[in-house]
Amino acid sequence: MPDEFVTSLNNNGETATVALRGEVDVLTVDQVRSALSDALATRPREIVVDLAGLVFIDSTGLGALIFGFQRARDAGIRFRLTGATPPVKQILVLSGLLEVVELS
Repeated sequence: MPDEFVTSLNNNGETATVALRGEVDVLTVDQVRSALSDALATRPREIVVDLAGLVFIDSTGLGALIFGFQRARDAGIRFRLTGATPPVKQILVLSGLLEVVELS
């Protein structure tokens, strides 16, 4: 059984941070989309997706990140990823996502 998947949203008024923990796949992607939508609804200056606790992300999860990035861009909100572990970073690089989304 995979590790439990958890999202959390922290908003300090300027930055909304969405922390992803566990695995993002077809079973959990709706939670990611929901967390990103909640973050967008707060209208922060920036959305940061914290990937430090993420152990796996599949193509549906990458699609959710693209969804969040596009919605943020359209609303004039900065969107970036942070804390990717080497295995997750490799997936992000291979997918081409880092060509459009910042990773810090």
